[in-house]
Amino acid sequence: MKKESLSFPRQVAYAIGQLGWSILINIIGFHQVYFYLPPEEAGFPELIVKVAIFGISTIGVVSALGRLWDGVTDPLIANLSDRWESKWGRRIPFLALGGLPAAIFCGMVFIPPDRAISTFNLVWMTFSLLAFYLFLTIYVTPYFALIPELGHTSVERLNISTLISVTYALGIMVAAQVPLIAENLTKAYSMDKYSSYQIAILILSGIACFCMYFPVFAINEKKYCLSVPSNVPFKEALMMTFKNKDFVYFSISDFNYFLSLTILTTGLTYYVKVLLNQEESLVSQILPVMLFSSFLCYPIVNLIARKIGKKQLVLGGFFIFLLVFIFIFFMGMEFIPIPPILQAYLVVAVAGIPMAILGILPNAILADIAELDAIKTGSRREGLFYAARTLMQKLGQTIGVLLFSSLLLVGGGVNKIEKIDPVSGKKLIDREKSNLLGVQITGPVAGLFCILAIITFARYKEKETLEEIAKSGGI
Repeated sequence: MKKESLSFPRQVAYAIGQLGWSILINIIGFHQVYFYLPPEEAGFPELIVKVAIFGISTIGVVSALGRLWDGVTDPLIANLSDRWESKWGRRIPFLALGGLPAAIFCGMVFIPPDRAISTFNLVWMTFSLLAFYLFLTIYVTPYFALIPELGHTSVERLNISTLISVTYALGIMVAAQVPLIAENLTKAYSMDKYSSYQIAILILSGIACFCMYFPVFAINEKKYCLSVPSNVPFKEALMMTFKNKDFVYFSISDFNYFLSLTILTTGLTYYVKVLLNQEESLVSQILPVMLFSSFLCYPIVNLIARKIGKKQLVLGGFFIFLLVFIFIFFMGMEFIPIPPILQAYLVVAVAGIPMAILGILPNAILADIAELDAIKTGSRREGLFYAARTLMQKLGQTIGVLLFSSLLLVGGGVNKIEKIDPVSGKKLIDREKSNLLGVQITGPVAGLFCILAIITFARYKEKETLEEIAKSGGI
């Protein structure tokens, strides 16, 4: 039975849901490590021990635990939503259940009970993070599974993917405003920096929660979705999903992309503060440039993808990211003929290009893969495909945080050395290069994973996939 195409206003309402959860996940991505493992000059209290077993940072261990937890919940929630039957549909009930608790627990991550190093803080952070990831999974996995159900053609799926890419980028920008909001709160209400950060995060978490309920009220699955509950048992459905070779190549490249992207988002405040010797609030000022750069690319990406295909653009996006990460290693060095602040703007402006490409196209590509798989197997398992993708994303993000926070320990941290300018008599701050090594090498390490993404995604057979869908009458 043919379903109605989703109107543009309802597509926007669906995309606003992604704005909500993007704010939440990027609050964690931007600020968790900086909040709990701040550089000395940040002015935050130390809350947890910095090093765990074998030199791996505590933050990294907790994040890894959270992703292992996701490894259990992602496929279970996906299969449950694939098999769910209700008068509200398969996916919307999960969005309604997951939105509010996800926002609450995101805020809780940043309100530990003690302002000093304590085991209680570590337990609090761990519990809050696990609960956050659980409810985010309940929301996000069914949310993505709606893409191939709402998009009835390849063009419709590409358009929906473009819109949610816009809102994801907006979510990054909004989440990055925490330092600026905190700075204004400090000035307006004479708060200490620590409290102002917490309140800023709680404000944005509330806004995110509001956004996450737009698709709940705007999308009628019975009216718009090509949705047939799956009757395939969980274990069999999972095995069928991972037997799809194109999906395996896609998911491995996606893992590498999100690992490198996490290093960038987690490290941005460090690059500004440590490599460039600028204030953290600069991050809030440069992120809109990345957003604007991405926005300029969105219509171009959509147009070019229709003409030459999505695969070549994705490979190009990985290559541009590789160049960005190579440059990060040299940021702040004296031989770079660009002022430090302009270096920061340059990095985010160029990074906006691959973020547009890799924000739009992978969701559309996975929708194509899931559509062809449904045609071949007779089983619609969109939830499991997107759950597996979400799992690889989260695994990449986890290892990205683990790598970044552990690399910070290389060189023993960042020490400030004060010198006197012989001309002006003013104090200058110099840095020992050896102590910068941990922050610097995060760039090349992320670049290595971009190379791995290029190698694996090159094996995806886009042309054959679209031709088979077209032959079946499904495109």
